[in-house]
Amino acid sequence: MTDSSADPYIRHSRSDWISLRTFIVLRWIAIFGQIAAITVAVRYYNLQLNLGLCFVVIGASTVANLVAMAVYPENKHLTETQLLLMFLFDISQLSLLLFLTGGLHNPFSLLVLVPVAISASILQARPTIILGLVTITFTTLIGFYHIPLRTGDGTVLIMPDVFIFGFWVAIIIGTVFLGLYERRVTTEIDSMADALLATQMALSREQKLTDLGGVVAAAAHELGTPLATIKLVSTELIDDLADMPQQKEDVELIRDQTDRCRDILRSMGQIGKDDLHLRYAPLSAVVEEAAAPHMNRGKPVTITVLPDEGTAGSGQPDVRRQPEIIHGLRNLIQNAVDFASTRVWVDVQWSDSRIAIKIIDDGKGFPPHLIRRIGDPFVHTRRPPENQHKRPGYEGMGLGLFIAKTLLERSGADLSFANGCDPFLSKSERPERCGAIVQVVWPRTVISRSKSQAKRDVGENQPMQV
Repeated sequence: MTDSSADPYIRHSRSDWISLRTFIVLRWIAIFGQIAAITVAVRYYNLQLNLGLCFVVIGASTVANLVAMAVYPENKHLTETQLLLMFLFDISQLSLLLFLTGGLHNPFSLLVLVPVAISASILQARPTIILGLVTITFTTLIGFYHIPLRTGDGTVLIMPDVFIFGFWVAIIIGTVFLGLYERRVTTEIDSMADALLATQMALSREQKLTDLGGVVAAAAHELGTPLATIKLVSTELIDDLADMPQQKEDVELIRDQTDRCRDILRSMGQIGKDDLHLRYAPLSAVVEEAAAPHMNRGKPVTITVLPDEGTAGSGQPDVRRQPEIIHGLRNLIQNAVDFASTRVWVDVQWSDSRIAIKIIDDGKGFPPHLIRRIGDPFVHTRRPPENQHKRPGYEGMGLGLFIAKTLLERSGADLSFANGCDPFLSKSERPERCGAIVQVVWPRTVISRSKSQAKRDVGENQPMQV
C-alpha cells in the first residue's frame, strides 16, 4: 500500500486542473472592478488620486492578460510554477495600487486575502507559504509607506493608528487562518476522493472476479450433463470394443479427456459461484468465503456460528453474496490476521431482527489515540521497527479499513471498533481475546432472504450483461 498515490504532493495537486482561460476571465473581472472603484472614488467622492500611475498599474495587468491571450491557447492548463507566478504578479499589482490609494486606510486592502485563499485550494504547501509570506510583507509595507487619500479640499483621510494596527493584525491573521483552513479542507476532500476511488476500484475488481466465477460455475453446471453423457457412452463403447485394441484405445482417450474437462471446470468453479441459483448462500458460507484467503497464513481463524438466545427458527439465514460484503469482510479479517499475535476469532450470530459478525484478534489492539478516527482514509501512523515484518511495505494509511467500512456500510451494515481490554494491562492480566474488535451488524431484512423468497423458483441462468 505504498505507491505514488500515497504521496500528498501527487495526491493533492490540483494545479493542472486550472486553465489559463479561467485565470484570464478572473483577472478581467478584477481589472474592471479596479477601474470602477477608482472612477467612483474620483467622480462621486471627489478624492484626489494620481490617476496616471493608477492606470499604469491597471494597464500592466491588462497587458499581461493580452499577452497571455496572444501567446497561449485558451485551453492551456497552468503548471504549479506558472500559477504561483501569476498569483505573485496579482498580489504585487494589487499592493502597488493600494500604495497609490491610501494603503491600509483603503478598505479594499482586504482583497489581498483572495490570492492566498485561492492558492491554498489548488497549490501545494510550499508555494502557498511563499505567497502568504509575500502577502504579509506587502501588507506591512503599505501599512507604513503609502500615498495618503485626499479629498478635493486637501483633507487627508486617515484612520486612528489603533484601527490601522488592528486592521493589519486582522489581515495577517486572516492570511494565515484562511490559508490553513482552506488547505485543511482541500486536503481532506482530496483524501476522501482518492479513498473513494480506491474503494470503487476494489469493488470493481471484486465484481469482475465474482462475474468470472459466475461464468465458470454456470459453464460447469450447463456442461455437466453432456460431459456425463459422453463418459457413459464411451464407457459402454470400451466394453464393446474389447476385440479392437486400436479403437478401444481411442475411446479410452475420449473418456480420460472428458474426466479432465470435468476436473478443470470443477477447479475453476471454486473461484466463484454467483449464478442465479447461488446469489444467496448460508451466512456461514459467505463468511468462510471471505476468510478463505487468510485461513492458512500461520494464525488459526476460528469461525463460530451460533444464533442469539431465544431466536425463533432452526437454521441460519441465507444472505446475499454481494461483492461489497465479501470484500469488506475479507479486508477486516486480513487486518485481524496481520496484527494478531497467534489467532483470530470470527463470531457469527443472528436473531429474528439482526445479523452480527464480530472479528476479534489477540494482538495489541487499535492505538487508543486513533480509535475514534478508524475508518477515515489516509490516517498516517508510523509503526515501530519490530512490527515492520508483520506487513512489509505497509505504512498504515488506514485505506484498507476505510474501503471495508465503506463497502459494508453500502450493503446496509453498521460498524463499530473497540479493543478487547485495557492496552496498559500486563501480559498476564490480558484476557485471551485482548486485541482489536470489529463488529458488523445488519438489519436481518437488509441482506437475508425471506422464507417466501427461499421457496420461489429462481429460474434458469441468464446470459451475462456485458
